[in-house]
Amino acid sequence: MKKEAMVVTGAGQISTAIARRVGFGKKIILGDKNPQNLRTAAAVMNNAGYDVVPFEMDLSDRASIKAMIAKAREYGEIKYLVNGAGVSPSQAPIEVILKVDLYGTAVLLEEIGKVIAEGGAGVTISSQSGWRMPQLTPRQDRLLATTPAEELLDLEFLRPENITDTLHAYQMAKRCNEKRVMYECVRWGERGARLNAIAPGIIVTPLAVDEFNGPRGEFYKNMFAKCPAGRPGTADEIASIAELLISDAGAFITGSTFLADGGATASYFYGPLRPDS
Repeated sequence: MKKEAMVVTGAGQISTAIARRVGFGKKIILGDKNPQNLRTAAAVMNNAGYDVVPFEMDLSDRASIKAMIAKAREYGEIKYLVNGAGVSPSQAPIEVILKVDLYGTAVLLEEIGKVIAEGGAGVTISSQSGWRMPQLTPRQDRLLATTPAEELLDLEFLRPENITDTLHAYQMAKRCNEKRVMYECVRWGERGARLNAIAPGIIVTPLAVDEFNGPRGEFYKNMFAKCPAGRPGTADEIASIAELLISDAGAFITGSTFLADGGATASYFYGPLRPDS
């Protein structure tokens, strides 16, 4: 018997927490570039009663994305997307961050949007980081939203020589993610489906641990210490938001980005995390 298919990218804690929250009874096609992480995550979920098919894929490659989509469609209509794949500023150089986090997400939202089933829903994981960068011009925001994916990295303000460092690249990628969600939700809506983003703050995951031990480690530790919540978040808390956005309870929500950072962004602009404080 065919099941509703759920495409999940990224075998990390946020993606798998969301898949565990909303993926029961569905065929979950779990994609990741790291085969060991992929097999481990799939085995843990399958041993807990889920139905997971691991699929080695590269978010920076359109052919790989299309191959994963084709695999998912072997099992049924694609009804759900959870996109949590990506790299952080401490994990990759500028070019890789832009190719994976920015271009790859744009391609994935576009390709899934071509086949998403009526009544379907998708969530992509962005970041608080895109909320703290200097504002772009309305024209730049529109270009991030609407430029054909294959032309995105040719935009002048996204060329590596115009990107200050890996954090700047990551911020631009996450700003682009949120603009693409707004753009693509219109096309998804034509198929009767919804698309949203979540912008987490500091969530305790292996990626976050890399950041804690990286060149900006003290900055991140200070961030969650001085945010209103006074702590980092957990993957399960992000899964709770995703559950709302994917379920019928979120039927009127599409094209939105939910900031979930314990108030760190608010503190950055109006509290003790202000750069001039």
